[in-house]
Amino acid sequence: MSISADNNTSNGYFKVIRTFTDNSDYGKAEARAFLNENRLEIAAVSDKAFTADRIGVELSYDYLPDDKIFVNGFQSWTDSREYSAGEKMYAPSLLAKAVFNSALGKKKGLDNAGDRGIASVARKKGLFYGISYGYVRRGSVVDLFGSLSERSGYTVIEFDVGRNTVTLTVDVKGKLISAGTTVITSVVRINDEYDKAFDGYFRAMGIKPVKRDILNGYTTWYNYYGNIDSKIVERDLAAISKLDCKVDIFQIDDGYQADIGDWLNRKEDKFPEGMKELAQKIHSRNMLAGLWLAPFAAGKNSFIGKRHPDWLLKDESGRPLTAGANWGGFYALDIYNAEARAYIEKVFRTVLFDWGYDLVKLDFLYCAALVPLHGKSRGEIMCDAVDLLRECCKDKLILGCGVPLAPAFGKFDYCRIGPDLGLKWGKNRMDTREGVSTSHAILNSVFRRHLNNRAFGNDPDVFLLRDKNIKLTESEKNTVSVINKLCGSVLFTSDNIQEYSDDKIKHIGRIFDKNSWKLLEADICGNRLSVIYEAEGEKRRLDTEIY
Repeated sequence: MSISADNNTSNGYFKVIRTFTDNSDYGKAEARAFLNENRLEIAAVSDKAFTADRIGVELSYDYLPDDKIFVNGFQSWTDSREYSAGEKMYAPSLLAKAVFNSALGKKKGLDNAGDRGIASVARKKGLFYGISYGYVRRGSVVDLFGSLSERSGYTVIEFDVGRNTVTLTVDVKGKLISAGTTVITSVVRINDEYDKAFDGYFRAMGIKPVKRDILNGYTTWYNYYGNIDSKIVERDLAAISKLDCKVDIFQIDDGYQADIGDWLNRKEDKFPEGMKELAQKIHSRNMLAGLWLAPFAAGKNSFIGKRHPDWLLKDESGRPLTAGANWGGFYALDIYNAEARAYIEKVFRTVLFDWGYDLVKLDFLYCAALVPLHGKSRGEIMCDAVDLLRECCKDKLILGCGVPLAPAFGKFDYCRIGPDLGLKWGKNRMDTREGVSTSHAILNSVFRRHLNNRAFGNDPDVFLLRDKNIKLTESEKNTVSVINKLCGSVLFTSDNIQEYSDDKIKHIGRIFDKNSWKLLEADICGNRLSVIYEAEGEKRRLDTEIY
């Protein structure tokens, strides 16, 4: 039996301090919370339709000094980790934030991959926030707060140790909310052992365990980046196929297409035989063929970007919106435009059912939902975008990337859960929270491990063992490979295997071996990450400095 929660209403799971709406265009609209055991519904109540920026609930919560607090970042690449209760959340430098917020930074879309416009939380000790779900951990028990759907809007979960509160806020900007009582989202609270808590969370969402085969394989990106051709592809394909262990997939990444968005037009001088023929050559090696796409992106000089400006998302002045700075800046498609949608569908029909690729890595997906439009919030648009991709790909494999994670739960086969791996260890404080970082990739892999085989198969990004074109030490390379093995279902390298020493051949065989390793415990104190795990019949410990 639900009860309406006014200020200071509580049950055994939630104690409501206040409810609120921000920037409502109708003064009589109000937020209300309904409590039903471990579920809290955030609702809007009004006698006529209205819009608002945020609707939320503030709860009382008693923290302890030794609590660890996990915050889930906005999308695949965003840093996500546990913090001690007295720590301060990671943030780019003040100079970097000034650059992001400058007129030039906004014009170039430098910070558009993050939660700009969704979360606005002060950075101070003891104050943490994440998107969709988060938890407070005491020993082996977690107290998890999780949204059951982001279809009405992204849910921001704020843990304030100093004020002893948890605040749940839904970003409903742009959404037209109907008259009457409208449930905006439901949040569950589950207090249990780590794995049991996440089992309960996904069960509450109605998502059955998404168990996928572990994929061992190769991607072209992290050695050649966009500078690839068919000779490189065929050489590295031949090299990796000589390994004694099973190699499941060979993926061609960015660089084959004429421009971002022009996916069906290849660079003919570099790929003269065509992409269908390359898929056939990969299949002849008894591997799945994978291909990279950014299906909602359009380069500023692309054919579709120039020929079809009506397909593009627009800024407030009506000009095409710059979705990010990659490739010299790129635009994003409006997935509700009928012609743009038909083009997206055609791309997938061609790549998957004509060319014959078995898996598509779909990147920069956040850009579909940069701004509210058509009476929908950003969260609702992202959910629609994910549904479109699943519909287009049918039973072919999807590896998502650069995507807000909750909309992808149960929809994608595999998904990146961390930023791009760097060729060196540390994080550039002049970059965004989504920027390239090996150390942040390690943290995300460890602290998002609960998503593996529940939401999708985790892709922790590549491990690299080579000696050329890399600045990682041997110890750092080993750490990345071990963490990926423990936390991932996608184990990719980008190395030319023919350059490996005998020791490296042996090591990649251990990582690609189908015998599972198990992560038992993980903790971070300051900058030191400690992981205890079982591998090859024995218990082991890995300690590493993160920054």
